[in-house]
Amino acid sequence: MSKVKYYYDSETLSYRKIEHKKGRKLGIFLLSLVGTLLSGFLLLLLYLNLPNVETPKERALKRELAQMELQFELLNKKMDQAEMVLEEVAERDNNLYRVYFEANPIPEEQRKAGFGGVNRYKDLEGFDNSKLVINTSKKLDILTKQIVVQSKSLDEIAQLAAEKEKLLEAIPAIQPVNNEDLTRMASGYGYRTDPFTKARKFHWGMDFTSPRGTPVYASGNGTVTRADNTATGYGNHIRIDHGFGYESLYAHLYKYNVRAGQKVKRGDLIGFVGSTGRSEAPHLHYEIFKDGERINPINFYYGNLTAEEFAEMLEKAQQENQSLD
Repeated sequence: MSKVKYYYDSETLSYRKIEHKKGRKLGIFLLSLVGTLLSGFLLLLLYLNLPNVETPKERALKRELAQMELQFELLNKKMDQAEMVLEEVAERDNNLYRVYFEANPIPEEQRKAGFGGVNRYKDLEGFDNSKLVINTSKKLDILTKQIVVQSKSLDEIAQLAAEKEKLLEAIPAIQPVNNEDLTRMASGYGYRTDPFTKARKFHWGMDFTSPRGTPVYASGNGTVTRADNTATGYGNHIRIDHGFGYESLYAHLYKYNVRAGQKVKRGDLIGFVGSTGRSEAPHLHYEIFKDGERINPINFYYGNLTAEEFAEMLEKAQQENQSLD
């Protein structure tokens, strides 16, 4: 049973019963319904826009992400610069270093080869910045491989340089008898008159006339392979293996200053001029071999002759006279 409410009527000086109108109740209900709907709509708008509302932690994470993206951009720029430097080194490597040391250039496809087959970047997929991270990783991997290729190439060049230095030291490049000790350059490489038979035959070396006991020097670094008189016609003679296919021979010596197996350097005293074996007078018979074949020694005196001295020797060596052995 609902409570009955009264109000005091001042005109009639009596209490009157409050009568509730049906329309008023309906209005209150509708107002409540509208309020409820409006509140629900506002709550919906708040829910839909909630992702745009950042917490302090989210703002910190966003700043960290932006910083990481900046770092990746800077890293990519540095890698681009490194690629440019590496390309310049590769250019010098192929067209300067490897040309000088007579080595084949490294093919471009070998230098810039990528990584095929298995997808090695699968673990980096599925993130907001996957493309950036994957591209950077690929570039870094390729750059690393190119550096490895170039590093190996430079190691090879260093080895070739060391071998080149050894070659230059080994080549028999000086005259085995000093100019001031020479009486004359008696005979050169080519057809000459034999001093004993007077027949024309090929003379395989060069003859330097000097007094007996004149010092004879090694024309390049190497190892003495022979110091004996058991080869026909050469008398007391020395052979030096210079490596790289080069060998030199010094014949008709008076005596030796080295022994077989001894290592010598260019300019070392190895023996003394004599007239042993098949020889007409004291002189040094000098030969050079390359890969087992005799070659003209006239092409190997750049180490201790001036241009004028070499021109004079060349002129005398070309004269078809009589040899001394």
